[in-house]
Amino acid sequence: MRLGVIDGRAVLVRGDRAADVGRTSQGRLPADPMALLEQWQTFRDWAAGLAEEAYDIEVDPAALQAPVPRPRQVFALALNYPPHAAEAGFTLPEEPLVFTKFPSCITGPHTTVGLPAGKVDWEIELVAVIGMPAHRVPVHRAWETVAGLTIGQDLSERVCQLRGKPAQFSLGKSFPGFGPTGPVLVTPDEFDDPDDLEITGLLNGEVVQHDRTKSMIFPVPDLIARLSAVVPLLPGDLVFTGTPAGVGNRRTPPRYLTDGDHLVSRIQGVGEIHQRFTAPAP
Repeated sequence: MRLGVIDGRAVLVRGDRAADVGRTSQGRLPADPMALLEQWQTFRDWAAGLAEEAYDIEVDPAALQAPVPRPRQVFALALNYPPHAAEAGFTLPEEPLVFTKFPSCITGPHTTVGLPAGKVDWEIELVAVIGMPAHRVPVHRAWETVAGLTIGQDLSERVCQLRGKPAQFSLGKSFPGFGPTGPVLVTPDEFDDPDDLEITGLLNGEVVQHDRTKSMIFPVPDLIARLSAVVPLLPGDLVFTGTPAGVGNRRTPPRYLTDGDHLVSRIQGVGEIHQRFTAPAP
């Protein structure tokens, strides 16, 4: 099952067609995607019996918005792929290195991002979306708490991020537009193996990041177990699971996003998101 958002309303997506959840359910289910996540199992049961003729909306990919537009909590992981830890000059972490992106940075899959002053970098990530209240969840039950997977970019302004000791990770990663997500939320049962997905980032057509999510040091179930051991997770929470090697500030010479750049982030079975960048205001 693939859940999208068009004009602020939750839609089920099948190929190039969609069904408006609120209208098709005759108001039994909410149109607001955040309210829908609070009723996730009820929604899934209803969606399983939806007839083909209910998909009466032609989907324009550019019209899709963030599948989870207003998360209450956004978790993010640093150094969760061994090659990325190596390129950054760090040993592999023994515990997940967690920070947050402030929710106001979350945007949709087709956006134009105004570059702030500084050095803005790219970081493609698999994002897990929580689908039920989850506290102290064991690893073997963790996938049960996941509504679905989507794509995210953990855009990072490195000057702000690395200013001071300790560094300002959350601020440097939360400028407006720095959390693009989408194009849809895909339920785990849609994948042959949700723990092993190809992940690729392209800048102006050049592959700059490429790996498989099975390379993660802490895979999705482990992250959910460890996070929920401390923090109660809520429906609609986002977990950015870390980025593969190939970020701009570790290239020789470093490469940062500039005016006119086109960034494509692609994950097997989910789709792709597109960001274009404009120069900072004078």
